[in-house]
Amino acid sequence: MDAIKGTALGDAPVPLSVLDLVTVGAGRTATQAIRTGVDIARLAESRGYHRHWVAEHHSMPGVASSSPAVLLAHLAAHTTRIRLGSGGVMLPNHAPLVIAEQFGTVEAMAPGRVDLGLGRAPGTDGATAAALRRSDNLLEGADEFPQQLSELTRFLDDDFPDGHPYSRIHAVPGPVQGPTGRPPIWLLGSSGFSARLAGTLGLPFAFAHHFSAQNTVPALDLYRDSFRPSAVLDAPYALIGVSALAADDEKEAHRQVLTGALSMIRLRTGRPGLIPTPEEAAAYTFSAMEQEFADSWLSNVIKGTADEVRSGLDDLQKRTGADELMITANAHGGDVRLRSYELIADAYNLPKA
Repeated sequence: MDAIKGTALGDAPVPLSVLDLVTVGAGRTATQAIRTGVDIARLAESRGYHRHWVAEHHSMPGVASSSPAVLLAHLAAHTTRIRLGSGGVMLPNHAPLVIAEQFGTVEAMAPGRVDLGLGRAPGTDGATAAALRRSDNLLEGADEFPQQLSELTRFLDDDFPDGHPYSRIHAVPGPVQGPTGRPPIWLLGSSGFSARLAGTLGLPFAFAHHFSAQNTVPALDLYRDSFRPSAVLDAPYALIGVSALAADDEKEAHRQVLTGALSMIRLRTGRPGLIPTPEEAAAYTFSAMEQEFADSWLSNVIKGTADEVRSGLDDLQKRTGADELMITANAHGGDVRLRSYELIADAYNLPKA
């Protein structure tokens, strides 16, 4: 249980954490994006953020996080205390045994500080998902998520019953090699399915408020109403992913977040690319439909000065009752994202290592 629940530090109402999409800006490389990811993780650790997660995406030029386990192994080598995890691994894209082996390996590298967040969406477009899953029937993978989750859990615990076809198969590194911890499982979602499942199983739940804000409160209510105490949790524990960017100047914050809106427009219209520069976003002529989308997208981004962002985060936490806020700072430049996390830490008087 202690591996799940965080502690609020400074003046923060709840623990603060980081979701890094390892974004790749125009004119930059994946190598630079991953180096920035390390810098963000080290900053987060030094300033008292509770955990640092990365997310699985595929066939998106603007992100470099197709392999969460690989990234987490790299981050483990550059940090010592902060919790590291996936937000998340898209389980239907993989065999459960593979995920158990990958995260057993990362857990062996960073004992006691690894989270395994799982989602059932593909994390990409349909054609790419079909290539990943070697099947065109994507609904089948999503529908089988509870069974895949059960199988993965048994591989992690090495406790298939006698007579089961997998009873002699062991995920290694894992319990078969001796007493060991294992990553706590989180369920991720942007609708009610995973909320209900997480509640029924007594697991912690992470909701993607940053791209499904209208569903946040209903999903959290469903999770809490469905919750049954388990060996993992005696009460519900829910974090929400929040898009937030702080800058030294309010106008600069607005200028920076516009790059994310333009990037999402291109993604949603089948034109994914590198994250545009602020200059490109400012010069772009939005159609009426695109402007409507951009306005809607930006309305869910908490942006401005550090004090404005703190106020927005406080209001969101009060409105949702979230037990933890996981902040994702989307912008073209790594220096902008690093500065944002520093400013937010300062606004909440988080400790300095």
